[in-house]
Amino acid sequence: MHATHLLLEEPIRMASILEPSKTSFFPAMTKIVGTLGPKSRSVEVISGCLKAGMSVARFDFSWEDIEFHQETLENLKVAVKSTKKLCAVMLDTVGPELQVINRSENSISLEANGVVVLTPDQEKDASSQLLPINFSGLAKAVKKGDTIFIGQYLFTGSETTSVWLEVDEVKGEDVVCVIKNSATLAGSLFTLHVSQIRIELPTLTDKDKEIISTWGVRNNIDFLSLSFTRHAEDVRHAREFLSKLGDLHQTQIFAKIENIEGLTHFDEILQEADGIILSRGNLGIDLPPEKVFLFQKAAVYKCNMAGKPAVVTRVVDSMTDNLRPTRAEATDVANAVLDGSDAILLGAETLRGLYPVETISIVGKICSEAEKVFNQDLYFKKTVKYVGEPMTHLESIASSAVRAAIKVKASVIIVFTSSGRAARLIAKYRPTMPVLSVVIPRLKTNQLKWSFTGAFEARQSLIVRGLFPMLADPRHPAESTSATNESVLKVALDHGKVSGVVKSHDRVVVCQKVGDASVVKIIELED
Repeated sequence: MHATHLLLEEPIRMASILEPSKTSFFPAMTKIVGTLGPKSRSVEVISGCLKAGMSVARFDFSWEDIEFHQETLENLKVAVKSTKKLCAVMLDTVGPELQVINRSENSISLEANGVVVLTPDQEKDASSQLLPINFSGLAKAVKKGDTIFIGQYLFTGSETTSVWLEVDEVKGEDVVCVIKNSATLAGSLFTLHVSQIRIELPTLTDKDKEIISTWGVRNNIDFLSLSFTRHAEDVRHAREFLSKLGDLHQTQIFAKIENIEGLTHFDEILQEADGIILSRGNLGIDLPPEKVFLFQKAAVYKCNMAGKPAVVTRVVDSMTDNLRPTRAEATDVANAVLDGSDAILLGAETLRGLYPVETISIVGKICSEAEKVFNQDLYFKKTVKYVGEPMTHLESIASSAVRAAIKVKASVIIVFTSSGRAARLIAKYRPTMPVLSVVIPRLKTNQLKWSFTGAFEARQSLIVRGLFPMLADPRHPAESTSATNESVLKVALDHGKVSGVVKSHDRVVVCQKVGDASVVKIIELED
């Protein structure tokens, strides 16, 4: 008798842990950003990634050229059409990334306690004794005892594809280093990271600008991932550059925090950026290992309170070569969700990993399980307290919509929006049910032609936790009467029924504008 009572007192029933995971139309509320590359660029694999739950495709320009990425993107467009699943496009800049150039592409073996020289002379061939790099200022930036990591992806210094060096002496422009672990470097490029040292290179390089103004403009990118963001000024500079490139003034800038400098100026960067990517790979080198979790929790909390998406990287590295994550990785994904992350970004796991579709699927399942035990009540109270009083009109409507949906146990919140702001504010309060954001296109003209806006806003909500966009028919403009709003609502409800989130007798909370007023209403569905 006593044992039964105890079981009921537990926050999670042990029996529920053994129940199989249920599949649904929305695999998880947390979004998944997948990096497309050599192992994930065919129409077939991209279609699998979309079905498994990828909602943003990242194109990493540290790898390959514009033609390669354009081919991949054309395949993505075909996959989006065939799967009928929206997908946003993220361009990831190279930024001030230091690289070792290995033109021969022969693998290079480095032995512990040996010596290797880093030289800016790129005409020389890479070998076990000499590594040419793409930066002439390294000798001026480092001193004896500094730590340098080199590798294709993982700079832990403990595994075989990356090496940990200690600066021994500087000779002219060359840097002589002692090798701290044995490793074999394979491929044409390896990233070089100097721990806690400022590299005097622009955040948006000339190469980045060329890629954005050609590939980015041609493909109307939704997000720019600004690598190695160190100051708020970096974001302002990037925004100024984008504003001169046609439709790219609508592109959202996600600041990628990957070193101590970006961490130091985090608050100012957050104010300027549209979202934050916590690049734990590089950060894990600049920070002592025991501090990484603290930064993650603090940064995600700040993003949540500001209502800006937080994206966490480097969660299931082992799935690059394996079909299952380690227990620690699975726990790490869940903890990122419980911390409040909007999205999980997969890099090597989908770019060159052997199981891109399976990785997205498993990460989605872990996110979904974590969402079930996410303490929404505590989160809601914290957010309301942080916002304070008096609330703005929109903030008040958004929080009321979420509170009402939870009280009446609504199966979905439907919000009509044209800029996407109202939908993002509702998602900021982390409702336990999906938010269907019905983006109503606006008609605009430059006096030469008419065009509709709305597609950008719809795709940009694909990185926000719990937000699922659908584009309304442009024949129902945003400033329309309540009669056309009713017909758009019917389309949204039908979409909800098809996707399995809405069924007969369910309650639905609707947030919409009627004239100048914003209205939250609760409707109960009939048979």
